[in-house]
Amino acid sequence: MTLMVRAIIRPEKCAEVMQALLDAGYPAVTKIDVYGRGKQGGLKIGNVVYDELPKVCLMVVVPNSEKRFVIQTILASARTGNIGAPGDGKIFVTPVEEVYTVSSGKQEYVAAPPTKPLAKV
Repeated sequence: MTLMVRAIIRPEKCAEVMQALLDAGYPAVTKIDVYGRGKQGGLKIGNVVYDELPKVCLMVVVPNSEKRFVIQTILASARTGNIGAPGDGKIFVTPVEEVYTVSSGKQEYVAAPPTKPLAKV
């Protein structure tokens, strides 16, 4: 089974997470700038309420057998160190039913393997 791992993280952690994924053998990552809020409902500073905060969404397609490794790689590099503090992000994992290459129109059936051996996290 092929899976999509989506990580919603702090923008200041993006470069570190992307480098960790690259070092772990996952160069294919989609990055999208997003805005939103978690359970904490935004941020209030004085009288100003920031209802939606900037985040980055990173998406990686992996085989099920590599899911835990990719999640651990993201967790290790995306944390700020404030355990339990809101705002470090979330990771969502969903099945990928089909994959198509736009230029050829061909359907792919499995995620491409990493470009180098997996490193331990």
